[in-house]
Amino acid sequence: MAKKSKRETKKSTRSAAPAAPFSEALRVREGFVLADLDPRSTPAFDGKKKDGQRALLAADDELDDLQERLYAEATAGGMRSVLLVIQGMDTSGKGGIMRHVVGAVDPQGVELTAFKAPTKEELSHPFLWRIRKALPRPGRIGVFDRSHYEDVLVVRVHDLVPPAQWKRRYGQINAFEEKVADRDMTIIKVALVISSDEQKARLGERLERPDKYYKYNPGDIDEREHWGDYMEAYQAVFDQCSTEAAPWYAVPADRKWYARLAVQQILLEHLRGLDLRWPPADFDVKAERKRLAAT
Repeated sequence: MAKKSKRETKKSTRSAAPAAPFSEALRVREGFVLADLDPRSTPAFDGKKKDGQRALLAADDELDDLQERLYAEATAGGMRSVLLVIQGMDTSGKGGIMRHVVGAVDPQGVELTAFKAPTKEELSHPFLWRIRKALPRPGRIGVFDRSHYEDVLVVRVHDLVPPAQWKRRYGQINAFEEKVADRDMTIIKVALVISSDEQKARLGERLERPDKYYKYNPGDIDEREHWGDYMEAYQAVFDQCSTEAAPWYAVPADRKWYARLAVQQILLEHLRGLDLRWPPADFDVKAERKRLAAT
């Protein structure tokens, strides 16, 4: 069967276009209740799985173009950048976002940081120290696979520091993000919301397939025992840290195809909002054409 052209792919997705901007449909606002979110729902999209997969592919060119414009702007002295924060429980699909969304753009314009448990050196500094070091440079899209929110999620659930200490961190995070946003950095915070049943199924698949063994971590079962505590911790994060400067977006993630499409579209909507333009030439174009022709 002949492979569809991108023009044909785009045409086939018109009937499954977003019903509303993803950023509006998924934004965490005052009064948001995590327990009320259906992880299998598909807000802002009326299509089926195949429609979503086509829509994801159809938007790749625009995403790549806007990322290049952001990068080009910085070569002319522009200071703008984008920070995409991806949080989620184990198996929520963070890796798929990296491959299918972030992987669609030029790697030269992306700065990806996967935050693991802090090292001995990192623990000797304030919790935001390693985050500041990883912020994207002008013209780049920075991507955090997990982030500073681990310090009010894992730390809270496992009592790694006194409650008074992690409670102060909400305000510290808000002040930090507001300061960063004031420096022309667009912050997009995405929480991939998966159900406990779906996580169990995905962990089971990893145990059934030898090609998935490398993804399995016995510690994931231990973490499942704290599911309720994690949900409380995430709710607190949404209550305390979804601000005008850096709002949260809660993305239903039981359907992998939808989560990937939603994150891609949220990123696209923010990049479009920057009204990115190609920088003008800082040389005489006509003169350079003549010089080139003479060679």
